[in-house]
Amino acid sequence: MANPRLSLIDDSSRGDHHHLTPADNCYYLYEYTSGRNYSFSVTNNLISNLKKKPSQSGQPGYNYKARAIRSSAAALAQALNAGWLASATLVPVPGSKAAGHPDADDRMVRICRLMSNPPPDVRALVTQAESTTASHEAGQGERVSVEELLELYAIDEACVEPAPTSIAIVDDVLTAGTHYRAMHTILSERFPDVPIIGLFVARRVFPDDPIDFDDL
Repeated sequence: MANPRLSLIDDSSRGDHHHLTPADNCYYLYEYTSGRNYSFSVTNNLISNLKKKPSQSGQPGYNYKARAIRSSAAALAQALNAGWLASATLVPVPGSKAAGHPDADDRMVRICRLMSNPPPDVRALVTQAESTTASHEAGQGERVSVEELLELYAIDEACVEPAPTSIAIVDDVLTAGTHYRAMHTILSERFPDVPIIGLFVARRVFPDDPIDFDDL
C-alpha cells in the first residue's frame, strides 16, 4: 500500500454504490472485495482488522485494530492535500452501535484525529439515537435504509460553531452509499452552502466468481 492515492467514484464505478448520484464527490483509497475473507487481500485484511468489535478487546489479534487505524489515517493523510486538510471539517460516520452499547466503536473518530499533528477539525456533528445491525453483518433485506437512518440521525448543535467551510464525511467502506446519503442529507440541510465530499478507506467491489464466504 505504498504511495496511496485517492480515486474518485465516477460513471464507471457509481453503479456499484446505487445511493450515489453524479453530483456526489466521493473518494476512496483501496478496493475491498465482498464475499472474501481477510486472507484474500491486503485491503480485506485491513478492513477486517478495522471492524474488530470493542467487545473482543483482549482476544488474540485485537491489537491489529489499532495498527489498522493508524495505517488508515496515515494513508488518507498522505493522499490528501495538506492545505485542504487544515481547513476542512472531518465528520466521521457514526458506528452502528449507539453510545453505551458494548460495541460502540470510535474507530472513525480515531482515524480522523490521527490524520495530522495537531489533529484536524474533527467533529461528531451527526449522532445516532439507537443501535442498528452493522451493514457487514446484516442478512439479505436486513440492511438499514436511508430513511431509517434519517429517523435516527440528529445534528449535535453543540458542535456546529464555528461554522464549517467545507465538510468531508469519513467512513471505512463505501458499499451501497446508504450511510453517506443519509449523512449528506442531514448535513446539507443544516449547512446548505457548505461543500461536502465523501472520504473512504475503501470501496466495496464484487469478485468475478462470487463464493459463499463471510465478508469478514
